Amino acid sequence: MSTTINVKTLRYEMRRIVERVKRGEHFTVLYRSRPAFRIVPVHGGAALGRPEDDSLYGAGAVGQSSDGLTSVDHDRSLYGRFVE
Repeated sequence: MSTTINVKTLRYEMRRIVERVKRGEHFTVLYRSRPAFRIVPVHGGAALGRPEDDSLYGAGAVGQSSDGLTSVDHDRSLYGRFVE
């Protein structure tokens, strides 16, 4: 289940939202009335899903990495076992 909240709600209710995420809930956070990011549980199997299901996975580059890692390295840190 995904719930939509705004940044103000996130700021004021962070502790309650963290507890809900730990129980498996997902949140889409709006910034200036537009979806900005999602909060999802880290653990729980399918929480991250497959990379192909993530709308950001196929997005083009928006800058350069300053840490010396390649895009494959970044994908591996985000998606772990799914990246070949």
